[in-house]
Amino acid sequence: MSISRRALLGAAGTAAAAAALQVVPSSSAFAQRTGPTPASLGKGPGRIKLGVSSYSYWHFRPENDPYPIEKVIEHAASVGVEGVDILHRQMKGEDNAYLQRLKKHAFVNGIDLIALSIHQGFVFPDAAERQKNIDHTVHCMELAYAMGIPCLRLNTGRWNTTKSFDDLMANKGIEPVLPGATEAQGFEWCISSIEKLLPTAEKLGVVLALENHWGLARTADGLMRIVDAVNSPWLGVLADTGNFLDDQYAQFEKIAPKTVFVQAKTYEGGGEWYSLDIDYARIAKILAAQQYRGYVSLEFEGKAPAQEAVPKAVAQLRAAFKG
Repeated sequence: MSISRRALLGAAGTAAAAAALQVVPSSSAFAQRTGPTPASLGKGPGRIKLGVSSYSYWHFRPENDPYPIEKVIEHAASVGVEGVDILHRQMKGEDNAYLQRLKKHAFVNGIDLIALSIHQGFVFPDAAERQKNIDHTVHCMELAYAMGIPCLRLNTGRWNTTKSFDDLMANKGIEPVLPGATEAQGFEWCISSIEKLLPTAEKLGVVLALENHWGLARTADGLMRIVDAVNSPWLGVLADTGNFLDDQYAQFEKIAPKTVFVQAKTYEGGGEWYSLDIDYARIAKILAAQQYRGYVSLEFEGKAPAQEAVPKAVAQLRAAFKG
């Protein structure tokens, strides 16, 4: 049976229209999909790709005037890195027109948008407060999906018994447990909250990366307690080279096997809160031993001007990871 050109084009148009109505895959369609999960990817010999985090250009100061993401993308292209990790709080808005402008601006500058770093927490006795943070995280996954970003940075959250972040940093991120609660409860709240995020992560194809930040993930053991308990291919580790203040390399080795994204700290001009002397050749060897071949994104946290410090830091990272 022959098919006319008009009929063929009409069928193609109908199919395209149907596809446009299903930008986000349905759960039933996802359930039927087979294929590799993130756990089977990202390991093996290969090059490391370098990126830069938009945080490098704005350390929450001045609070009401974030450095534009568009300029971060342009500077990233000029220094020759391949990706930009966007800090959610640095974005000028969340409307779809803005999201698509960022995506287009990255594309025409030859830059991948590689992660969306958000702020949320699950260390709350109040279930309603935890749900509020779960909802916020789902919303941010949808923002990431709209921009074509495949990775979302998560925090565990913290007890917030130390009100000043400067005081928290002065105490190496250690703070008392909330009165009436236990550390074990904090872990339970965090694990159960992350588990509720997994269906959306699967549906949208956004990998969750839990950072060794403050709170329950201040140590490698705390971080891995959560990641191992959740035990999902859609949850990995975001390894920040500057957030282990004791036994930094031994702790980094513990989290390296499940690392899916790396943020690499440098501190030219002195750190905003502290400075660490990080041996990036050693970090590169630890990651190479795990056959890591994902992104290493510069997170400059010094007081020197970012426009001057970022190119120097990129050169440092490029030299360390060249092999």
